[in-house]
Amino acid sequence: MTIRRPAAWAAATVLALLAGLGLYWFQPWKLVTDRQVDEALAVVPAPAAETSGPTIARQGTFISHEHDTRGMARVVLHPDGSRVLELLDLATSNGPDLRVWLSDQPVRPGLDGWRVFDDGASLELGRLKGNQGNQRYAIPPGTDLDRLASVAIWCKRFSVSFGAATLRPEH
Repeated sequence: MTIRRPAAWAAATVLALLAGLGLYWFQPWKLVTDRQVDEALAVVPAPAAETSGPTIARQGTFISHEHDTRGMARVVLHPDGSRVLELLDLATSNGPDLRVWLSDQPVRPGLDGWRVFDDGASLELGRLKGNQGNQRYAIPPGTDLDRLASVAIWCKRFSVSFGAATLRPEH
């Protein structure tokens, strides 16, 4: 079969361009592929132990939003005053433009929590390094964790949370 009409060539070209743009925008293969990351996490002594090493300042458990998300998030305070957000045993779906955000929005279950994290103040800590495993993100000095008390795995392209956790202070 040979296409001889200019309109048919134009339609085929437009369809090919739209298919290419759709594949780029949605990146459907990421729904069935995982990226494993296993960065070394801080060794934090038991709460009763006296230590001059790292301590846990805040932590929380992820809940699912747009995609099934599991794992823990914790803020580790190092003796030099630096703070690091650590994601422990994270398991979520892969996505086209996932970021790690600290936010002032409360974590809400269900559909009510999917799109709230860009409504108020937020701080992007970087691209999600992998949708599976352990990873670390530096928290800039001066970040007010009393104000930015939740973490979200945020899909920037579609403005939706894959999952989020409230970072509660450790006592």
